[in-house]
Amino acid sequence: MDLPVDEWKSYLFQKWTLLPKSVQVTISKAKTLSDIFLHSSSLLQPEDEIFLKRLSRDYLVEKDPNAPLFYREKGNNKFQEKDYTGAAVLYSKGISHSKPNTEDISLCYANRSAALFHLGQYEMCLEDIIRAQTHGYPERLQPKMNLRKAECLVTLGKLQEASQTVSDLESDFAAKQTLAASSFQILQKNLHRLKKKVQEKESLPETFPPTLAKAFEDMDLKEENEQISSVSPSVSLCTDPLKGRCLIATKDILPGELLVKEDAFVSVLNPGEMPHHSLENKWDTKIAIGDLYCHRCLKHTLATVPCDGCSYAKYCSQECMQQAWEFYHSVECPLGALLLTLGVFCHVALRLTLLTRFEDVGKVTSKLRDEISNNISSPKSKNLVKMLNYDQEENDEVVKTPIPGCDISGKYENNYNAVFNLLPHTENHSPEHKFLCALSVSALCKELEAASSRALATGPNSSKLKATVTPELCADLNIWGVAMLRHMLQLQCNAQAITTLQHTGSKESIIANSRQVRLATGIFPVVSLLNHSCSPNTSMSFTSTVATIRAAQRIRKGQEILHCYGPHQNRMGVAERQQKLRSQYFFDCSCPACHTEELRTAAGPRWEAFCCNSCRTIMQGDDVLSCGNRSCTESVSRDHLVSRLQDLQQQVGMAQKLLRSGKLEKAIQQLLRCQQDAESFLSIEHTMVGEIEDDLAQAYAALGDWQKSAAHLQKSLRVVEARHGPSSVEMGHELFKLAQVLFNGFAVPEALNTIQKAEKILLVHCGPWSDEIQELQKMRSFLLDLPPIPAGPLG
Repeated sequence: MDLPVDEWKSYLFQKWTLLPKSVQVTISKAKTLSDIFLHSSSLLQPEDEIFLKRLSRDYLVEKDPNAPLFYREKGNNKFQEKDYTGAAVLYSKGISHSKPNTEDISLCYANRSAALFHLGQYEMCLEDIIRAQTHGYPERLQPKMNLRKAECLVTLGKLQEASQTVSDLESDFAAKQTLAASSFQILQKNLHRLKKKVQEKESLPETFPPTLAKAFEDMDLKEENEQISSVSPSVSLCTDPLKGRCLIATKDILPGELLVKEDAFVSVLNPGEMPHHSLENKWDTKIAIGDLYCHRCLKHTLATVPCDGCSYAKYCSQECMQQAWEFYHSVECPLGALLLTLGVFCHVALRLTLLTRFEDVGKVTSKLRDEISNNISSPKSKNLVKMLNYDQEENDEVVKTPIPGCDISGKYENNYNAVFNLLPHTENHSPEHKFLCALSVSALCKELEAASSRALATGPNSSKLKATVTPELCADLNIWGVAMLRHMLQLQCNAQAITTLQHTGSKESIIANSRQVRLATGIFPVVSLLNHSCSPNTSMSFTSTVATIRAAQRIRKGQEILHCYGPHQNRMGVAERQQKLRSQYFFDCSCPACHTEELRTAAGPRWEAFCCNSCRTIMQGDDVLSCGNRSCTESVSRDHLVSRLQDLQQQVGMAQKLLRSGKLEKAIQQLLRCQQDAESFLSIEHTMVGEIEDDLAQAYAALGDWQKSAAHLQKSLRVVEARHGPSSVEMGHELFKLAQVLFNGFAVPEALNTIQKAEKILLVHCGPWSDEIQELQKMRSFLLDLPPIPAGPLG
């Protein structure tokens, strides 16, 4: 996903092995990015480009005129099954394949408006109705859609517009006599009822608890940091001889305090699984991330607006589509299949380079447009490429600032200058990897050069706009190639996975299960200033393209602000963490968590530990495990226990299938057997133990047995706390589930207590406007408004 597809990687690695040794040595010993790029790109042959184009043709990104009818029919089937979300997505796929101002696109928009109406998305429904009419929705079908429009307006309280729509409909139907008057009588009754309902609506009660509101009132940065943009004044930018740039607390910081709130300089949506020509059915009906999120701002939406030129890019609004077109998509649109083949990092690198045209990037690239030579061998052009290399010995010549990335006044901002100064770690990447990146970028440059010679025939019709987005602005694409190679190498250590919580399980499920999924890849120059710790003092969350970092614990004045790059002490053992950090980030971690674990002689992470069948003590050892209790002589081979664990995982998987299919009693019987088996050889803090308890809680909740559900969630909480810590975001999510169970069981005191615990944790990690916090506050308000209930059992 990040790097090119496996076929292209294998092809280029094979090409590398067949190069003469002298050529490999030349590329391996090249000290500058321009040398690496020029030596590598000179080896790109026409047959290489042909192979890459053949791979690219496998990705379906062009509009297919036969697809709209297929998707509309599939959407209609989902609609009849009352799966309105699935129907909306399929109609969106049909819209993406439709050309503007055609009956195909108008019918898909109208059908999607019906699905959105049933989902209660009335504003989006109205927008789709307008879109259908704009694209030429058939006159014969207008009355039915306008009735839907009137229903939406009434529900939204827009009574004047609703009355006008109904009046227009009455006049139209009276003239054409196309609908029975009874339909209007029904609508008028509903209108009168809804008018009364709207008038009686009371303002919503305050949902944010006063006790916690004070600490989290206004989660935006209240004051500007004069040294760093998007950062709290409680933080300063410093340099360390070993760590380089770092962020330090200038005062004592409390848990939950907002430290960084930064919009991605560039982000590219994770494409997920794309439709492929080799598949038997080329029109994919699966719901992918790209179907649910805006490709520019990453806003979640069921009402996407497609690019006029391709079927891949989708947006939340016409405005987002136009901005994307102006800044980068006019160049990317005809290259969609190639970019999917070359991977997200190559795509991000291109987008970064395209955006240099829209801001003053200072001394680093100010001469790109003024002094580009058509001949890369000219001294002037070579100097420009040297600027793009920005080697350490050239720093003083290029940017005379005390800290790399800052402007001449010493301020560090979210701009291209800061991105450019992120380290590419050229010397740490393997020669094969640099060759792969250089040839991939070179192939992209060749295609850019070809694209710039022909007028772009897609997107908004503006010759002026087209003139501003074509790569002709850069007369020498070799310079763009060096810039893109730099960015592609930077991304291994500086790319940030933009994540979101995705709800899992069936729609009928009482307990909301969720998992964190990667939504996009972004580059955040300010966030990149944070150094790593396996036990960080901050927590990061995302809202669309905005990264928010809060203090996860008390941070003393003078302490460094630390972030986890992925390998967390509560998710990986020290050896695995060190290997991950060394291979991806090129350093050995010496944080307190790693130092403490290395001194410990434990049997491995507690969440992976086996226990003695006789005395329940943790087993220790390598190939043969012995009981940690000196008075116990129990021993067993690790292979035997691993085999038992694999069998148990299969049994749990079977139980989960029963659970998903609604066979609750059978699922519970299976899970109870698994629970008994797990207790005989796994630690009580083992991940599998927690998973079994969580599934049992889910099953009992579905049966309405809240008491048993809560009991099993309490055991699951013990596992989550042992693994992730009492103040972790994982603990917050598990407490949220327990709060739901207690709420449904009307265990009022217990529910209120759990809501408070969950809220305290989730406010720190997710902020006050997260979905879970909003739900917790609604539950509290409801419970506090209840009349006193005598204490009693949940069931």
